[in-house]
Amino acid sequence: MAEALPKASIRDTLAVATEVFLPTVAKGVILRRPKVVAMAERLQLDGRAVRCLQRLRHRYGEGPLMLRVPGRSQAIVLSPEHAQRVLDETPDPFASASTEKQAALAHFQPHGVLVTNGAVRAERRRVNEAVLETECPRHRFADRFAAVVREEVAELVGRAQRALTWELYTQSWFRVVRRVVLGAAARDDTVLTEMLARLRGDANWAFLHPRRRRLRERFIERLTAHVRRAEPESLAGLVASYPASPDADLIGQMPQWLFAFDAAGIASFRALAVLSTHPHSAEGAQAEIQRSSGASAPLLPFLRACVLESVRLWPTTPMILRQTLAETQWNGARMPKDTGVLIYVPFFHRDDTRLPFAHRFAPEQWMGGAATERSALIPFSAGPAVCAGQQLVLLLTSLMLASLLRDRELRLESPTRLNALRPLPATLNNFSLRFSIRDRTPAFVRSHSPSAA
Repeated sequence: MAEALPKASIRDTLAVATEVFLPTVAKGVILRRPKVVAMAERLQLDGRAVRCLQRLRHRYGEGPLMLRVPGRSQAIVLSPEHAQRVLDETPDPFASASTEKQAALAHFQPHGVLVTNGAVRAERRRVNEAVLETECPRHRFADRFAAVVREEVAELVGRAQRALTWELYTQSWFRVVRRVVLGAAARDDTVLTEMLARLRGDANWAFLHPRRRRLRERFIERLTAHVRRAEPESLAGLVASYPASPDADLIGQMPQWLFAFDAAGIASFRALAVLSTHPHSAEGAQAEIQRSSGASAPLLPFLRACVLESVRLWPTTPMILRQTLAETQWNGARMPKDTGVLIYVPFFHRDDTRLPFAHRFAPEQWMGGAATERSALIPFSAGPAVCAGQQLVLLLTSLMLASLLRDRELRLESPTRLNALRPLPATLNNFSLRFSIRDRTPAFVRSHSPSAA
């Protein structure tokens, strides 16, 4: 007879619920709630969650740990190796289309690849990978996308008047996103973005909020009109010409792209905050920016690493959910079919009992291969369900950082929150970050120019 997996006590199950699950959900899994994020930063709730899971691993071992949830078979992963297994064996037997995820995403993308199983999922995944060019660091339209970023950053700096806030940044970021995804004519279609935000706000409540079908229909109609225009050198143009069966629901995949770019904006804004308070990394970024001068769409490996490190420190997808399609075996112990499996990403990214750099900014690990050797550093997930847009996100965010920082210095106006000499906070409120902007001295620029090397 197979052994049973360790099962948490009622008290420890409640600890997971109150210290890990509920604070994460309250912040907004699909659309962030600024007031709750501010409170979470004040209380450093993500750090409390990490310490909770460290205690449980010490008490129960490597797990997976079964929780005592009424009417539900639920496990939480405590080992990096087990987390890697779950991601590597997605979508079968660990389906990405968990019950909770289906309930949430049904509000705005009921046919998205993340909530699909079987052969249809495979076809929808192919669509995502083909249009987003999952394996390509430099998208075929990279030159056009880079020009879009430069144009929008130039306008942003003019509007910022030497003070950059989240509100100004995200407005410009979504202009970039709309132009990249839908084309130039969609640049100022803030109505589309606002409609999606309302649907995402409903999705935060999953089962508990009725679906606004008419709002979603209007959103899809508006999105479809942009796709039918099929502007060249836009993702919509690729979607319009992609050969696929009706089951692929090409337009139905696009809300996920618009949704995911919100998290990318958060990650890049936080990366700005860390660079502004870490002089050594800031110098490395400036040197790379100056070396790339003249290139239309450079790869910028160091700035990409800074974005990856921002997501490691403050994961924009803190909970990865899976659901078992069959009984699974764990070192002789069994996990039942239809078990919900939770990977709490900050636990693995900030586990200071295993990571020497857990609470410091260490972008270099993403350039030398050290990060890939650690199985649970998963800023964009991993395995067959890895974020299909990872490379495109890194392209756009690194270009955004380079355009902002070229010949300019951004200083975080509340530097006590971030300091290169102290451990970085477990929770960082992107909504309250504010930067002063000033031109960089000519001497610095010359010293880091290609001709000076």
